[in-house]
Amino acid sequence: MNLLQDKVALITGASRGIGKAIALKFASEGANIAFTDLKDDENMASLVKELEGMGVKAKGYASNAADTEETAKTVAAVAADFGRIDILVNNAGITKDGLLLRMSEDQWDAVINVNLKSVFNFTKAVAPIMSSQRSGSIISMSSVVGVSGNAGQTNYSASKAGIIGFTKSVAKEFGKRGIRANAVAPGFIITDMTAQLSEEVRKDWASKIPLHRGGTPEDVANVCLFLGSELSSYVSGQVLHVCGGMNM
Repeated sequence: MNLLQDKVALITGASRGIGKAIALKFASEGANIAFTDLKDDENMASLVKELEGMGVKAKGYASNAADTEETAKTVAAVAADFGRIDILVNNAGITKDGLLLRMSEDQWDAVINVNLKSVFNFTKAVAPIMSSQRSGSIISMSSVVGVSGNAGQTNYSASKAGIIGFTKSVAKEFGKRGIRANAVAPGFIITDMTAQLSEEVRKDWASKIPLHRGGTPEDVANVCLFLGSELSSYVSGQVLHVCGGMNM
C-alpha cells in the first residue's frame, strides 16, 4: 500500500527544483497532484505529463501565489477538479539578496510577498476545505537561514522565520479540526539556484556541513513525504531541519 494512496496534494511553485521533487515523490506514493507556478509554460506541461505517466491525476495551475484573490480562485478550482485537498505544500519562493544598507524597498517587498504572504494566502484558502474534511497536513518550506539568519539575506531570512511563527500558530488554531502544520528547513540544497554559485563557494559550504555534502531535492522531498503521510500523524507545529547537521 502506498503511503499517500488516493490523497490529493497541492504544491506551490512546483515546476522545478524542490517543488518538482516533492510532486514526483508524492506521486510515486499514489497521490494525485495539483501544482502551481507563475506561468503555464513547457516546464508545467512537462511535469503534468511525467506525473500522469506515473498513473496519477495531475494538473498545473498558473497562479501568482502572492496575490490573495488569485490564490482563492486557484484553490477553489483545485477543490472542484480533485474533490478534496489532503496536503498543502507551501513551496513557492524567491531570493533577492543584498546587504541591508543597499537593499531596496522593492527587494524587501518582493521576497516577503512571494515567500511569506503566499503561505498566508494558500493556507487561509485551504483551511476551510481541510476543516470540513476534519483532516489535512500543511507543510511550509522555511530554511536554516530562517532559524539562524544570514548576512546579505535579511529579507529572505525574515520571510523564512515568519513562516515558522505562522506554522506554529496554525498548528495551534487548527489542531482540533484534525489539521497538522509543520515547517521544513532545508540547508544547502543542490538546485538550479545554488548551481549558479562558484565551485569554490560550494566546496566551502560542503566543508562546513557535518555530512560533508550538499543535500538533494529528493532529501527534502522524503521529509515532506513523512509529514504528508500518516507516519507523522502525531507531529504538528514542528520545524524539521534537512541540512546534514549544519544547524544543530
